[in-house]
Amino acid sequence: MDIQNSTGISEFHLLGLSENPDLQSILFGLFLSMYLVTVCGNLLIILAVSSDSLLHTPMYFFLSNLSLADIGFISTTVPTMIVNILTHNRVISYVGCMTQMSIFTIFGCMDYMLLTVMAYDRFVAICHPLHYLVIMNPRKCGFLILVSFFFSLLESQVHIFMIFQITNFKDVEIDNFFCDPSELLNLSCSIIFSNNIVKSFLGAIYGFFPISGILFSYYKIVSSILRISSSGGMYKAFSTCGSHLAVVCLFLGTGFWVYLGSTVSHSPRKGAVASVMYTVVTPMLNPFIYSLRNRDIKGALRRLHSRNV
Repeated sequence: MDIQNSTGISEFHLLGLSENPDLQSILFGLFLSMYLVTVCGNLLIILAVSSDSLLHTPMYFFLSNLSLADIGFISTTVPTMIVNILTHNRVISYVGCMTQMSIFTIFGCMDYMLLTVMAYDRFVAICHPLHYLVIMNPRKCGFLILVSFFFSLLESQVHIFMIFQITNFKDVEIDNFFCDPSELLNLSCSIIFSNNIVKSFLGAIYGFFPISGILFSYYKIVSSILRISSSGGMYKAFSTCGSHLAVVCLFLGTGFWVYLGSTVSHSPRKGAVASVMYTVVTPMLNPFIYSLRNRDIKGALRRLHSRNV
């Protein structure tokens, strides 16, 4: 395909996960069910936290915001994919692609910023339990949410600015089911080395500091837990962090593998599969991970069900 000038491009073509026509009905059913489970599960978390006064604590406040971000995150990509399968049309306009990429980046960044904030919350709860309510007061919790949103919006604008600087695209086919920022950068005709430097820089700024915060928080948490004499108290402390740590590993591991891995070796099919893991599977598993291992959430859901019945 001829090199395309960005000012003349009106649309991109999303290749999706497979071009096999026999798999389209399977993909449609699978992703529709995963989307419905994700939205319903996260809405239940938000409803349980908002309706039960026992859950009006910083930890569950951040959890409900994470659920809200997960709904926005998956709603940015999967509905478009489902419509494309139904209509047999994988074309997305240039403006639509830029809009999807911008919103996707905002919610994606919100997710890992909130995971960082939740790690800090667990650090304060376990390492400074007597001062927890003073440190994590409502004003500070609201401030942390606003800071997370500000950094998410800033990262989204940086990606948009980078894409707008591309004057020529070597192709209009995107090897994914959505407008992935890393895929768009790989379509640039400019020097690949400079693109890799920019992606590595953004990954370092928006990845290194949150991950460093999470690792530092868990270093302090583990150090405090190991000083607990009773096995029951040690188990309770570990159980409150286990769910969060599982989500962190699943989301950040696959997300950064896609984003930074493309700077080393570009493998479209592997990147698309990994994208499914952090854009679809992780938001779907979050409600199960947090509710199945959390007696407070299960109790709130039971009380909510009994009130409605």
